[in-house]
Amino acid sequence: MSEPSGLFGRKAVVTGAGKSQVGRRLGRGGLELTVEAALRAIADAGLDPGDIDGVASYPGPGVPDPGFSGATVHELRNALGLRSRWFTSSMETAGQIGPAIDACMAVATGLAEHVLVYRSVWESTAQTAGRASVLFGSGRLPDHLEYFGPFGAVSAANWLAMVAQRYMHDFGLTREQLGAIAVNARNNAGLNPDAVYRAPMTLDDYLEARMISDPFCLYDCDVPCDGASAVIISRREAAAGLPKPPLTVESVGTGMFERATWDQRADITTMAAHDAATTLWERTTLRPADVDMAQLYDGFSFLTVQWLEALGFCEHGHVGEFVEGGHRIALDGELPLNTSGGQLSGGRLHGMGFLHEACVQLWGEGGDRQVRKTPELAAVAVGGGPVAGAMLVSRRE
Repeated sequence: MSEPSGLFGRKAVVTGAGKSQVGRRLGRGGLELTVEAALRAIADAGLDPGDIDGVASYPGPGVPDPGFSGATVHELRNALGLRSRWFTSSMETAGQIGPAIDACMAVATGLAEHVLVYRSVWESTAQTAGRASVLFGSGRLPDHLEYFGPFGAVSAANWLAMVAQRYMHDFGLTREQLGAIAVNARNNAGLNPDAVYRAPMTLDDYLEARMISDPFCLYDCDVPCDGASAVIISRREAAAGLPKPPLTVESVGTGMFERATWDQRADITTMAAHDAATTLWERTTLRPADVDMAQLYDGFSFLTVQWLEALGFCEHGHVGEFVEGGHRIALDGELPLNTSGGQLSGGRLHGMGFLHEACVQLWGEGGDRQVRKTPELAAVAVGGGPVAGAMLVSRRE
C-alpha cells in the first residue's frame, strides 16, 4: 500500500458502528429504530451519550414521502438528550454519506469531538399503503419528473434502465454479467443473519425472475426495508483509550462536475459517481490497486457497475468482463464486493449501511461473511444518477 497523503490531517477516525433490527414491515417507528442503532454505535465506540457532541444525518427534515426518513437530527437529539456543539443534515450533499464527510471536517477543525452519523428508513412499513405513497406523498411530481412522468417513467428503475440500455448497447454488457452482481450479493447475504433475503439464488433464478424495467429484473432492484445504521466519527486525539483501533478516513470523493440530472450528462454512460471518484483519488496517494474490499451502492445492480469503473477497478466499458462469473468480487476474490449482501439482498438501508459494513469488516467482526484476507483499506461509495459520495477508510494509524 502506498503512503497516504493525510486528508483532514489524519484527524478524522471512525470509532464505533451500530445497526438496528433490519427487516420487512417491522411495524416499528423510524425514531425507535434510529435510537436503537445510535445507542449501539455509541456503546460500540466505548462512549456514553453524554460524550456525543455532534450529530449528522441524511436527508434532513421536510421530506414528504413516508418511510424515506426515520428521524430528523433534532428528533434524535431530543430522544437521547444530546448537547450538540455541532449538527447538520441535508439532501444536497455528497450522497447519503455526505453527512459523514461533513462530520470528518467537523472533528478535524475542532467543532466537535465525537459525531454520531446515521441514516434510518422505514420504507417497507410505509409501503403497506402502496409504493406510490413512498415516492410522491405530496401528490405532485417533482420537477425532474415533469418530463418523464407523462410517459409513465416515475420510478428510478425506469430512469436508470434507460441509461443501462445505452451502456449495454455501447459496451456489450450482458444480463448474465449484470446478474453476477446480484448473485454475489445473495451469496454474501446468506452468511449475514441480518439480511432480508438469505435463500440461495442461482444465475438461472436471476434470469427467470420477472422483468421490472428492461433490463432490470426483480433481483436487480434493492429490497425496501425498515432499519437504521450509524457510525461514530471522532477526532483522533479524542479516540485515545477507546476500546477499538480507530479507522482512518484516508480520502473522500465529493465532486459534481456537471448538472445535477439523471439524463443530461455529456456522456450518459457515466454518472456523478465518476466525478466523486475523480476527487477521491485526487486527494490521496493511494490507488485503486491498494483497495482490499469495496462496499458500493447497489440500489440497482447497474449502479454498482458504474461505481466499479468510476473508482478505477476496471476500464470504462469493461465492467462486464470484470464481474463475469463473480469470481473477482467474491469473499475470497481479488475485490470482495458488498459483503453484507448490499441492498439487493441485505436490505435498502440507503447508503450508510455500506459504511457500517466496511467498519465491521475492517475490525474483523464479519463472522461467517468476513473477507478471507485481512482487509486494510476499504472503498465505500453511495448514490446513483446525480447523487454520489465516496470514502476510503483504513486500519492504518
